[in-house]
Amino acid sequence: MDFAFSPDQQLLKNSARAFLDEHMKPAAVRLLWEDPRGESETTWKEMAQHGWLGLSLPEAYGGSALGMIETAILLEEMGRAAAPGPYFPTVLAGRAIEEAGSDAQKKRWLSAIATGDARATVAFLDADLDWRPDATQTRADKTAKGWALTGTKRFVPWAHVADVLLVPARTREGLTLFLVDPSAARLTLEPTPVMDLATRLASVRLDTVPVAGDAVLGSPGQAGPLLASLLRRAALGAAAEMLGAARRCLDMAVAYAKVREQFGQPIGSFQAIRHKCAEMLLEVENSHAAVYYAAWALDAKADDGELAPSVAKAYVGDAARKVCGEAIQVHGGIGFTWEYDLHLYVKRAKALEAMYGDAEYHRELIVRRVAA
Repeated sequence: MDFAFSPDQQLLKNSARAFLDEHMKPAAVRLLWEDPRGESETTWKEMAQHGWLGLSLPEAYGGSALGMIETAILLEEMGRAAAPGPYFPTVLAGRAIEEAGSDAQKKRWLSAIATGDARATVAFLDADLDWRPDATQTRADKTAKGWALTGTKRFVPWAHVADVLLVPARTREGLTLFLVDPSAARLTLEPTPVMDLATRLASVRLDTVPVAGDAVLGSPGQAGPLLASLLRRAALGAAAEMLGAARRCLDMAVAYAKVREQFGQPIGSFQAIRHKCAEMLLEVENSHAAVYYAAWALDAKADDGELAPSVAKAYVGDAARKVCGEAIQVHGGIGFTWEYDLHLYVKRAKALEAMYGDAEYHRELIVRRVAA
């Protein structure tokens, strides 16, 4: 079997690496920490011009109709750069609108996402922090003009810059997905402190927020399978970003081991350091295999397409933590300093470890599926 990227996929990877190396240098990432929005409008528009925002959207709406493998390639490079911005939340929301939206909803949002004129995010988590769609507690009650949403959504990525929020809620019919305007009356956003300063999260509080009747995405009560599918893609996307961060930490550790000297020789000549780097490489390569197999399985609708993303998220979550931790050990004291860039990638991997379900959550999903 040939596990190499196709020429077009390799070109995408190379162009993404070159773009992010130019626009998302560590100094640029640090500057965005202080920005109220936390992202660069110029970079966002350039990403749209490169076709990244419409990568997986239908050609009819300005997209390229590519798959999860290409999305994972981009996300790995973004993780390698610790790039800030609502790219992946917007991609996930676009996927949901593509799969379940009405013609009017697709026309309204998909073209705007592809051109960079709209940002979006999905508010998966409720107050009890359970990733299962069935655990949704937010309520939507029917009104004369549509619906009223009540509840709290936690750890919503990039909600403060989103033009639309996708909010799952319980209706009399069952689990339903709504398109919600972040500026709606009685909706409040509260920033959530985070470890990774290049990521922005918020709590979204809904106090009988009015939503129009045509804001339902799909049919009332039918959102469960769609949300489960989105969470699989979200978990895989997070794994791809963690892979990128871990690979960057490995590269930095190897480069440092070649130039840092002790006792008159590079520390990379010492067996203990060489073994650390070898173990880090093993974890990164295994993570690469897990991520891109899962991406292929989703694209190909393989029999294990529902299982592979959980395998990737569980494995890469543990592996990235180990690789990043070992990179700090290789660097010694300088690895702990604020001025050195290593912590950008360590924090990105750590923040994503719990996002969309941690390793324990996904191992439980694996056990339930295998034992079913």
